[in-house]
Amino acid sequence: MTQPAAATPAEPTGTITVRVPAKVNVQLSVGGLRPDGFHSLANVFLAVGLYDSVSATRAEEPRLTVSGPDAALVPQDRTNLAARAAELLAERHGLAPEVHLHIAKDIPVAGGMAGGSADAAGALLACDRLWGLNTPREELLGLCAELGSDVPFSFAGGAALGEGRGEVLTPLEVGGTFHWVFAAADGGLSTPDVYRECDRLRADDDVPEPVASEALLAALRAGDAQALAGALRNDLQPAALSLRPSLAETLNTGLAAGALAALVSGSGPTCAFLVADADSAARTAHNLTASGTCRAARATTSPAPGATVV
Repeated sequence: MTQPAAATPAEPTGTITVRVPAKVNVQLSVGGLRPDGFHSLANVFLAVGLYDSVSATRAEEPRLTVSGPDAALVPQDRTNLAARAAELLAERHGLAPEVHLHIAKDIPVAGGMAGGSADAAGALLACDRLWGLNTPREELLGLCAELGSDVPFSFAGGAALGEGRGEVLTPLEVGGTFHWVFAAADGGLSTPDVYRECDRLRADDDVPEPVASEALLAALRAGDAQALAGALRNDLQPAALSLRPSLAETLNTGLAAGALAALVSGSGPTCAFLVADADSAARTAHNLTASGTCRAARATTSPAPGATVV
């Protein structure tokens, strides 16, 4: 993470803390494998009210620490996407990435909710403010896209359609608040493994070009949870269930508790349950926790703001 300094960072000094949201994919339509190794996507993101916080403090050398649930599972070296974000921003501005990043985790690790991408987005904004760079928003979003397909949305928040490999964002209108419960599983799932399993399962299929569902976009605009429940889609869910069959029991438990709809969140293994209201969310979370089919269940709402200095 260390490189020669070509310039001196500007003020301010001190610590900058940025809060970044988790996401749920209410539609994840996956096209065929592209020549560059990625898949074309129609990826409808909603940011949800589960957050990590990323703090940036000046330091004599690059350093990264992590606290919170599953902190031991998070790499604390330059392989962490947040560390790479600090390096990339510093390189673009001719600086040495002399910063201590601290990540306070609350988003499930390797859970299909883009926690690592959120941390990268948070690190970009925190370092930009710490170093007094005032990088234009569009340039920061471009750096996000270089870091990973989900990072631009983690930065932007709200609701958006992600196309290309997910990094080309179109903001979407949301007409109300949606209530969710997220059930975290023991252990994680590797996103590349899930995509490979998806390709294997569809090897003999004619995979269409992915497009956003008009019914789903209309449900978001109307704030209609019942309509959204009928339009949810995740093309990676069969692959996640193939690799982790026990997730089917978690999904069924949430539906039995009264959820309007259930799906694997992104590449999993976190399961997402759309519910009617706050009371239904509390009941569903309680039943999931009591069932023993998940490690923990959390109730929250969407949409949520993107990366925000706090």
